Amino acid sequence: AVLGVLSQARRLVSLFFRMGDETFKPACRSAPLYATFFSLRIHKEHAMNATANLLQLLGCRLPVIQAPMAGVQSSRLALAACRAGALGSLPAAMLTPEKLCAELDAIQAGTDQPYNVNFFAHRQPAPDAAQQARWLQALMPFYREFGLSEHNIATGGGRQPFSREQADIVAAYRIPVVSFHFGLPEPQLLEQVKAAGSVVMSSATTVAEARWLEEHGADIIIAQGLEAGGHRGMFLNRDLSTQAGTFSLLPQICAAVHVPVVATGGISNAATAHAARQLGAAGIQIGTALMLADEADTSALHRAALQSPRAEHTALTNLFSGGYARGIVNRFMREAGLISAAAPPFPLAQAASAPLKAAAEAQGSDEFSSLWAGQNAPLAQSGSAANIIEQLAAGFAAP
Repeated sequence: AVLGVLSQARRLVSLFFRMGDETFKPACRSAPLYATFFSLRIHKEHAMNATANLLQLLGCRLPVIQAPMAGVQSSRLALAACRAGALGSLPAAMLTPEKLCAELDAIQAGTDQPYNVNFFAHRQPAPDAAQQARWLQALMPFYREFGLSEHNIATGGGRQPFSREQADIVAAYRIPVVSFHFGLPEPQLLEQVKAAGSVVMSSATTVAEARWLEEHGADIIIAQGLEAGGHRGMFLNRDLSTQAGTFSLLPQICAAVHVPVVATGGISNAATAHAARQLGAAGIQIGTALMLADEADTSALHRAALQSPRAEHTALTNLFSGGYARGIVNRFMREAGLISAAAPPFPLAQAASAPLKAAAEAQGSDEFSSLWAGQNAPLAQSGSAANIIEQLAAGFAAP
């Protein structure tokens, strides 16, 4: 009986979205039922308006953002996304100023479409010698296995927070869209970005973070569900119990803020893209779905892992950078423990974990590599970025 009622309700919802209020009203025999379906119609119309607002802000044809993915892409993937009608993105947190300018020159020479450049807005922690010693001690069994020592630990470089020099580059190139991970930069730097005419986006992993971002100047909020691959954008606290999946997080953020909300996390095919729209998303951001694209720079080891049964098992870990990030489980994660209390805070842990990755990959192994991937990685397809984007955009727009 319950299944019969649900089936009838599903048919009524479908009928309702195809017909006007007055046409459908006789089919709703009770006022509460009509009110329910009327609210659903309003929700759908709100989502359509939100998408229009998003496209007006971004200036692109499709409500699809190619997620910035450091280590697996360059301007080549960003350009492919722009040419497909999406918003292409360039990850800049690990680029030197010279390399960033070279990539921006390539993008501006390759397209007249808007694009996004992503920076990190974390607050750089001060190095702690005692904590670093504990971290090295925890890694020492692996170091001995590969014949490494503390002399192999790199200094400097790595993921740097948004700086005055980067803000000057944003202004000089008049970058159309600038996105941030881990909150927003210092107010004076954000003001400089906005003065250059850039639209500002940032990721929220909780409703509280979404409200904070709106209050502090974000024009667009990216709702990052727990399914998402790579680093969590957490910035108000590090409590993993606050993290929710896209299905739960997205509608709550949509109800809490007034700026367009873009969904990310677990969106890997037309069906998941459509679900995001039904939950109120103005658009979608896709990352793992593009990691097998022809234009992605995903390594051979990483591609093989994504196309293997191993991709069915991803987990959050802090071993590679000190920040929580989702990747395909490998030996390092299994034997060192997914979350290590010894790991220094983001991004300091990478200095000691990176030599293990380099040593293992030199032997053809990915067992110490950060194989970033979302929970829907098995749905990722190979092919051109344009074809992948077209499929997901069609799913998002489906009635």
